[in-house]
Order: sequence, then C-alpha cells, then structure tokens
Amino acid sequence: MPRARKSSDPLVDKIQQMQEFLGLNVTGKADADTLALMQQPRCGVPDIASFVLALPGWSKTKLTYRILNYTPDMKAADVDTAIERAFNVWSSVTPLTFTRIHEGTADIKIAFATGVHGRCPRPFNGPLKAIAHAFPPGNPFRGNVHFNEDDNWIDDSVMEANDAPHLIRFNLFLVAAHEIGHALGLAHSSDPLALMFPYYKPTISLDFPLTQDDIDGIQAIYGPSLTPPKKPAKPTLPKACDPKISFDAVTTLRREVMFLKGRYYWRVYPSLSEVSHELISTFWPSLPSNIQAAYENMNDQVLFFKDNRFWVLSGLQMEPGYPKTIDHLGFPQNIKKIDAAAFDKNTGKTYFFVGNQYWRYDENSRAMDKEYPRKTRADFPGIGQKVDAAFQHNGFFYFFHGSKQWEFDLNDKRVTRVTKSNSWLNC
Repeated sequence: MPRARKSSDPLVDKIQQMQEFLGLNVTGKADADTLALMQQPRCGVPDIASFVLALPGWSKTKLTYRILNYTPDMKAADVDTAIERAFNVWSSVTPLTFTRIHEGTADIKIAFATGVHGRCPRPFNGPLKAIAHAFPPGNPFRGNVHFNEDDNWIDDSVMEANDAPHLIRFNLFLVAAHEIGHALGLAHSSDPLALMFPYYKPTISLDFPLTQDDIDGIQAIYGPSLTPPKKPAKPTLPKACDPKISFDAVTTLRREVMFLKGRYYWRVYPSLSEVSHELISTFWPSLPSNIQAAYENMNDQVLFFKDNRFWVLSGLQMEPGYPKTIDHLGFPQNIKKIDAAAFDKNTGKTYFFVGNQYWRYDENSRAMDKEYPRKTRADFPGIGQKVDAAFQHNGFFYFFHGSKQWEFDLNDKRVTRVTKSNSWLNC
C-alpha cells in the first residue's frame, strides 16, 4: 500500500496514519469504514507503526505479578485462571517466567478500575470504548495492567445466564493476553489476525492466540523460548473411505450436509454427488475441534455443541456472545454433553440424544417438551441405544453409530435400511 502524502492539516495526517496502520483505504477522511472501526471496543494503548514499543524490555526474565482486585462479573478463581493462562501465552514462546505473588510489590500489577483511577494518566471513559490498557517496561507506570470495570467480563469456559442479551461481554483471557503483551514491551500490530491488533476480536483462537507477527515481535525483545514447546503435529485428514470411520457430528447447512470429524469436516452436496473437505478453523476459527453434536434449525442457524457449551452460526457468521452453556436450552445441570442432535423440519422439533435417552425441544416456544427425556429405543426401534450423530434429509432421519448408519422413517417408526456411515462420501 503506498504511503499517504503529508497534508498541511494535522488532523488529516492523523487520520491517514491511522488508516494506513489499520489497513484501511487511505483517504484522510473519517469515511464509513474508518468510523465503523473506530466505534468498535479497543485497547486504550495508542497505536504506533512498529510492533516493538520498548527495547530492551524488562532486564530480567523472571517476573512476578499480582492481582490487586477482582471484577464482580466473574468468580475470583476464574479470574485467576484467565490471568495465569494469559501469562502462559507469552512464556511459551520466550525465556520469560511469571510467578504470582499475593503481597508486596510485583513487576506486573493487575487491577480492575473505572474512570479516573489512582495516578494512572489514562482514565477510562465509560463502557465499550477503551476496555483496558497497560504500560511498557520503559514507562514510569511500567507493569500496570488495568481493565475497565464499566465493561462486562466473562471467562471463555463459563457463560453467564442470558438475562441481559443486550450486554456486550469481553473475554478476560484474550484481553489480558493482549495487555500483558504491552506490559512486556509490544505495541499494536497492524495484522488484523494478530493478538496485538488494537481492536477486540472474540474470534481469536482460545487454544493459541498468537500469530507469527506476535511471536516475531516478542522474540525481537526477549529471544525465543529456551525450551520451546513441541510443534503440534499437522492434522491428518481422516480417510473418508476407511470402512471403520465414524463421525463426531452431522448437520445440514443450507443445501449441503456437513460431516464433522476431529478438526475437519466434509461438505456433501447430495443432489450433485460432490464432496469436499475443509479444516473447521478455516471458516470458523472460534469453533473448537471435536464438535460432539450439531443441527440446523428453521432460522438459517446451525448450533454446534461441545461438552456443556454451544455456539450459533447465523448465515455464515458466528453469533457474538457465544459459547453459552446448554442449560440455556433447558437441560438440567447434571447433563455435561450432548451426543447428537437432529431437527425435524415437519414439526419444528429438535431431538437431542444423550446416552440412551433423548429430549425433544420446541424451536418455536424455545422450551423442552414436557414428559422428556424418554428412552431412545422406545421411540426409535432398531437403531440401538447410543447415537453418535443424526440429521434429517428428504423426510428421513439418519442415525450414526460407529461405522454404521440407519435410515429411519419417523412416521412409520421403523428402520428402512442400514448402510455404512461413509456412504455419503462417494465410498
């Protein structure tokens, strides 16, 4: 991208610099794209051109941190875990180690605050603006990491009850990892996929949020880890025509059928006999691998389930505010995972299979039908007690367990044929 010409108007220069840094069209004007990005929640640390904010960074590799207070939005133990995980993000790629202390002066001090707080030169200005900020090693306020208590904080493994859907919640782990990057000496990255990009992105991988740009930046200051973690083996695509193949979940997606297995899924077009495969993370980086159940409802939404959480895909975009826990759908607290789910287009009911039982959910009333759960074998004779995956196609339900598949007529309540699970994959 060509550099912006210097203008006689300092405001225009400032806008051009920001647009160039963020990869926007450099107009020098507050156009629609620029305003849209500026209105998103972001880090309160100013942007500069380089990823390195302060060299040489901390003069030692063994650093301490202290959590000075807690947010009422989360359990204290969940805050502790999120902060510890955030430090581990950086220790995994550098020689740095981080030890928590509970009293005395720590190198890095973590606090939740609102408005003007202490002697900090960067006051917070209400919610949904600067959600946090931190100070680098060379700053007089070095090591201070502050989170805006006017915003709402969550842990990625536990979602609060959806009693206030208008609230925007921020993942403490992701924001803390970003701010700790500043406390270690990094500035903002112009890479929109990087953890150090200035605007909050809930779609960053929760397993390993760093991009190569983040790693290059922090290692330019501290060098690589002395004991680098083993690189994860490149995922191996399961063999579609393996006679023993089984699926984690199966769902329709508009006119396609998706067969999910580990980190991959196959896309099948039944009317065209076309099959292709993709990594789940290629299209939906916020989704974990090993999805355990999935289904498409009548609202052009696909719900994905893993353990006691679920995500919602609307159109082709992941809905913000997820994952949520399955008790939002009416499941009792003792249900920890769903084995399979299938939506019946004729009745507007979704069937959830757990162990040897199933629940029936009314998509219109958004409530579980009464007198459930029921035994699977009582209402679906011939398919066995355990279901790995299920979906509806052309009026039939298809149930999967291991390498077998049962075609089931809901009206007659009988199995019409039994085939291999991978018969859809041109095998």
